[in-house]
Amino acid sequence: MTTSSCRATADPVQVRPLGTIDYAQAWELQRELLNARADGAGPDTLLLLEHPSVYTAGKRTEPEDRPQDGTPVIDVDRGGKITWHGPGQLVGYPIVKLSDPVDVVDYVRRIEQALIHVCDSFGLATGRVEGRSGVWLAADGDRPERKIAAIGIRVQRGVTMHGLEINCNADLDAFGKIIPCGIRDAGVTSLSAELGRDVTVAEVQPLVQAAVLAAIEGTLPVTVRDIERDQPTAAGVTFSLSS
Repeated sequence: MTTSSCRATADPVQVRPLGTIDYAQAWELQRELLNARADGAGPDTLLLLEHPSVYTAGKRTEPEDRPQDGTPVIDVDRGGKITWHGPGQLVGYPIVKLSDPVDVVDYVRRIEQALIHVCDSFGLATGRVEGRSGVWLAADGDRPERKIAAIGIRVQRGVTMHGLEINCNADLDAFGKIIPCGIRDAGVTSLSAELGRDVTVAEVQPLVQAAVLAAIEGTLPVTVRDIERDQPTAAGVTFSLSS
């Protein structure tokens, strides 16, 4: 159980709600904030936003994971495979300098815990799948395991970038053109689809903000929360580390 901060400083995290912002613009902003933080010239920052519809492919994306109809895809420097961002999906980019020694897995588990906590607040039972990052619902009836929140990060110069997304009231049809995160034996879902009502980004954003900050500070402990499943599946790595 994690009960201490993973950050290298006790200074407050600056939270910046950006509304809807183009992916390339947000990516450039992340790089600027990362370099400033690594140089000691800027604070830890949490960006909260939505993107216009876009597909982004991490370093492990295979050709067969991509859209087969020529839909544009942005290749990015995070770990993991391909995913979709768009309206109705809350995206969070923590730009945080991690304490030494850098523990990327611990950081990912903290972000997962934050998103599990958010789902708990809606009365929705979620958890982890061994070997796969993100937050999942167990298979039930005719429905397979379903990912409701994804995580894909990069750590450079000891500072995190990229981050998390949780589907609020997103159009899930957008995932139909790809193999989300390269996983063929599971589905994608949203808070709205699972709860049977419209759950907006505006409703979810303050909950995600509070939970992510609590998780990285250690006031939201990391606990074992694995979903029930019949059998294990192949791993899905979704982070990368560089000097």
